[in-house]
Amino acid sequence: MTGGRPRSAGGRRPGETLTRDAILEAAMESFTAQGYSATTVRGVARAAGVDPALVIHFFGTKDGLFDAAVRIRDIPLRGLSEAVEGDPGLLGERLVRRYLSIWEDPEAAPLLYAILKAAATSEAAAELLRHFMTEEILVPIAKRLGIDHAETRATLAGSQLIGLALMRYILKVDAIAGVPAETIVRAVGPTVQRYLTGDLTLT
Repeated sequence: MTGGRPRSAGGRRPGETLTRDAILEAAMESFTAQGYSATTVRGVARAAGVDPALVIHFFGTKDGLFDAAVRIRDIPLRGLSEAVEGDPGLLGERLVRRYLSIWEDPEAAPLLYAILKAAATSEAAAELLRHFMTEEILVPIAKRLGIDHAETRATLAGSQLIGLALMRYILKVDAIAGVPAETIVRAVGPTVQRYLTGDLTLT
């Protein structure tokens, strides 16, 4: 199979790129439909019409495949950065409101579900989620606010938001999943606000 031969000095060949893209498409379909645990390299290879060895050739492991498949997508949570606009004193509520609206968007939800479920069983997926939530979204927001301990604040806010999604959308704990989004905004928003702009005792 030509896709399995070593890459030429000029970079990846067109046929190799198409094969790789087909594998990533099949992987993402499996991760979103079946979940991380039920997805296998062999199943992805079968769906993409390639040998499992070629999947390993490109991505190394299932963790590597998941990481690559997620990174080529436009992860909807990037929209959280829009929440920074407005009254700084209401940033926490705006963030939580925007966060919930993204999770409840039927087009965005399948990818988010796949990522969060994978993070519960794979350390590599958990690291991907932590990095994305903190380094790519919340740290830049904290730095834009010009406050101290931006990384720590972003990590605390991220832990609150990830935990909220886990309880409301994955575990579906009734006390959280069974109430209107705006009720959650009012309850959780002040906590996120304190993490981002309030007084933190870190010593």
